[in-house]
Amino acid sequence: MTDEVETPSDLSNIAKLNGDFRRNYGPLLGAFLYLRSISAARGRSWIWGGLLAAGIAAGVTWLQKQLLLWLFSA
Repeated sequence: MTDEVETPSDLSNIAKLNGDFRRNYGPLLGAFLYLRSISAARGRSWIWGGLLAAGIAAGVTWLQKQLLLWLFSA
């Protein structure tokens, strides 16, 4: 819960730095860095972590089946 309270203040501080990003790094690189800092301040979504874990589990299961078929067919 504490992280949710701090996030808006982090985003407002980053928004204040938007001009600094643009001035110091140019418009394209400054915009890219600004957007990356906003996404870093928001945090990572748990959905992507869950999808990654499910994908890895499915891949390992598929590899196990392929390996067992290869071992027992020989």
